Amino acid sequence: MVNVTIDGKTLEAQEGLTVLQAARQAGIEIPTLCDHPNLTPYGGCRLCLVEVEGARTLQPSCTLPINNNMVVRTDTPRVHEARKFVLSLIFSERNHFCPYCQVSGGDCELQNAAYAEGMTHWPLQPNWNSYPVDASHPFIILENNRCILCRRCVRVCGELVGNYTLGIEERGARSILVADLGLPLGSSSCISCGSCVQVCPTGAIIDRWSAYHGRETQVDTTQTICVSCSVGCGINVLTRDNNLVRIEGNWDAEINGGVICEFGRFTPMDDHRERVLTPLVRKDGALKAATWDEALNVIASKVKGGKVAAIASTRLPAEALHTFKQIFTDGLKSDLVTTTEEGAGTTAGAAVAEANGKPFEAKLSALEEAGAVLAFNLDLTKDHQVAGFFVKRVLAQGVNLVVVDNTVNGLDTFANLALKPKKGSEKDVVAALTAAVTKSKGVAEAAAKAGIPVEQVEEAAAYLAIEKPVLVYGKADVETVKALIELAKALKAVIISPKGSANSLTASQYGLDKPVVLSGHQAVFVALGDEEPAQHLLKQLAGVPFLAVQSSYISQLTGKADVVLPVTNWLEQDGHYVSLDGTIQEAHKAINPEEGILTSTVALTNLANAVGVKVDQDWKKALKQRAAVVEL
Repeated sequence: MVNVTIDGKTLEAQEGLTVLQAARQAGIEIPTLCDHPNLTPYGGCRLCLVEVEGARTLQPSCTLPINNNMVVRTDTPRVHEARKFVLSLIFSERNHFCPYCQVSGGDCELQNAAYAEGMTHWPLQPNWNSYPVDASHPFIILENNRCILCRRCVRVCGELVGNYTLGIEERGARSILVADLGLPLGSSSCISCGSCVQVCPTGAIIDRWSAYHGRETQVDTTQTICVSCSVGCGINVLTRDNNLVRIEGNWDAEINGGVICEFGRFTPMDDHRERVLTPLVRKDGALKAATWDEALNVIASKVKGGKVAAIASTRLPAEALHTFKQIFTDGLKSDLVTTTEEGAGTTAGAAVAEANGKPFEAKLSALEEAGAVLAFNLDLTKDHQVAGFFVKRVLAQGVNLVVVDNTVNGLDTFANLALKPKKGSEKDVVAALTAAVTKSKGVAEAAAKAGIPVEQVEEAAAYLAIEKPVLVYGKADVETVKALIELAKALKAVIISPKGSANSLTASQYGLDKPVVLSGHQAVFVALGDEEPAQHLLKQLAGVPFLAVQSSYISQLTGKADVVLPVTNWLEQDGHYVSLDGTIQEAHKAINPEEGILTSTVALTNLANAVGVKVDQDWKKALKQRAAVVEL
């Protein structure tokens, strides 16, 4: 710890902090434009200049480390004169027509900084260069006329996402933000994560969905979590007049540290499905509006005493899944109680954990310190993308990446080596790698079974045999999971699996992981929530004598149902979710539902009452009754 005096206030701060960081911790505001707390200090804009006792010139506080007994002044005439000059130069470089800008009026950091210095006009005449607006991207608009060349977007794309799509072309006054080698953003390697939009301090990069729908001072912000997959990213949901305005990553979130993907940021903004607004009961061949009591009584009459199957979405909160299990597994003794995923990403791991009686997987944060990564039978550029960001961004630090996948994988281009084994030979690939790592016999034989040259297997083993390797596996059977555990032991590595949707691990812990095999079932209850029903589910349910669906939206499945119950979507309910690495998190309601629409948990509780099943709310205790793949 060192002692620093800032604006006459002496404080104790951690050695290694910058002046800017120390000032922020003390509640002293220093204006910045190029700086962002989650990015490496850059020192480009020079707005954060401060006076340091003993220094001849003003110093950039964002890159200047503190030292013991340092004396700093942030509020002197000299500092304010420098800030005004910096801002004058920035305004003169581009065409900043503030009255017409989407972020003008509180959301623009450039405008706010100017007002803080008492600026009401341009001291220097702008150059009036005209830059074309790039609106080729489905979600993002790039407006170089408003760009201040702070490079925040460039840095977040590389440092935090690992995609390196954005860059600066030309030099000096002709510098311009480009995607790849000057491609339109919509045709570039952009993966639509929107991180650039969130860090842009001006209106240079905006998302087309939230433009002019409300500034930060005009919206309500709810801190919650994304339920698009099992990573469990922390997000902030911005709403106005009970309408969704924007979704942003929560920079303080433990799991994702602020970055989110397309499915967390933009996909929910473009959801225009028709809502189910009232209970529906089929009468004379058509679905008719009904009361909740009428609809529940019809379902109760069909599921009591008969052979019933029940299927739930893994997007439902833990409270709803727990109630669902109690109704159909414990109460009605149904022989088929599962989820829409049918345990695809969890069954094998759960079986191994239960057999061993203990967890064998690590936290997702292990990827941040990985020395090598094996991506086995999964594509993290398509699913669980934030986990893919963690992999891609450490590659720049020299981390090795080996991909094993019999199909084309988005990580192939980033990998040191991509192995393409025969389909169904996953266990043989792992056996070959283990033999190569331990330098035991059987490498050639296992490699031949997998259809991979033994030289590639040995090369892959060499890439992985390094400090702190991490094995990330996707779809695998029990024997392959066991083999991966042995490989991890040989490498002194840790294992992670992304599982599936938001509450896949929760569903697995409740035993909701059977394949859907309908045989003589007279009734099926589907707690769909806001999930879009897959075509294979529709085929599986074709011809069922009685079908009840609990859903947020009208779909092909509700069209086939005999009873439909209206429930909230993910933004309209509270509840708990367990991430892929066992972190239990609470989601918070951001939007109030229409009258008569119940949460999935309440709707299921009412169904339990209708069928005479007593349920409890101790979902967390039930969660831990079965050995899990990861520490909960």
